[in-house]
Amino acid sequence: MPEPALDRQVNAVRAFNRLYTRKIGVVDGMASSPFSLAEARVLYEVAHREKPTASNIRRELGLDAGYMSRILRSFERRKLIRRKQSKIDERQRFLSLTLKGQRAFALLDERSNRNVASMIEAVPRAKRQQLVDAAEMMRRLLGGEAESAPPYLLRMHRPGDMGWIVYRQGVLYSEEYGWDSTYEALAAEIVAQFIKNYDPKWEHAWVAEKDGHRVGAVLVAKGSENIAKLRLLHVEPSARGLGIAKRLVAECIRFARQAGYQKMTLWTQSNLHAARHIYRQAGFQVVREERHHSFGKDLTAETWELDFTTKTL
Repeated sequence: MPEPALDRQVNAVRAFNRLYTRKIGVVDGMASSPFSLAEARVLYEVAHREKPTASNIRRELGLDAGYMSRILRSFERRKLIRRKQSKIDERQRFLSLTLKGQRAFALLDERSNRNVASMIEAVPRAKRQQLVDAAEMMRRLLGGEAESAPPYLLRMHRPGDMGWIVYRQGVLYSEEYGWDSTYEALAAEIVAQFIKNYDPKWEHAWVAEKDGHRVGAVLVAKGSENIAKLRLLHVEPSARGLGIAKRLVAECIRFARQAGYQKMTLWTQSNLHAARHIYRQAGFQVVREERHHSFGKDLTAETWELDFTTKTL
């Protein structure tokens, strides 16, 4: 490659780096945050991995062992993480977030999502997909091909999402099961209570997106100090078969366990076979059944429970 061409390419990439590093504090939610970028990345990995170890995360992020150790010691002093010895290998210690750590991460994650959304919204609508495609192309060209990202993403709820959840719940259950508008009223009551009483320490919502469009959602709502409720799980027909529902349920369980709940419950109907299969796979068990007439249909309601004090996932 001719040297002048290489110089131009180096200058172009460095110019992008300067722009990006000016924005990265905002993009990754670091502005006015008590966490450095590296600390935030470590928190993210602990929150999103099943039984991670320090070595797992250090390799994933490419951090120096000493630096990683200092971050974890700082987190422990601040009571953000805990370490639990493996029952199989005494040399391994699994990391997890404490209640304080879960709350800190939820606030950080929410700020990051909000700031990224603001950055994208500053781009003309017609060019936003071009921006996303360019970011994805750069990730792949710089060695991200091995990253096994699913063909969808999960994010925290934003204004407007709850109205969409109620709307799609009403439409889908009408089209697929013939339920009337009283079910939509129930969904509206659930999300209204969730928004009014929302506490990120105890509650969370996930929205699944595919190709920039919402394709599913679920909520974890506080039932009591010890009981979490899984509510309003749904996946759009166009996105079924990708494992989204299973992932949403797994995220609910992970959150509830880390928040310190002793049990998770859900209420469903016996004819929702696909959802029931996912609940059973996740370890839920039916503890109560009741016949009733609701939503214009004769139904059998089921209450399912997952006891965290007796089952290890």
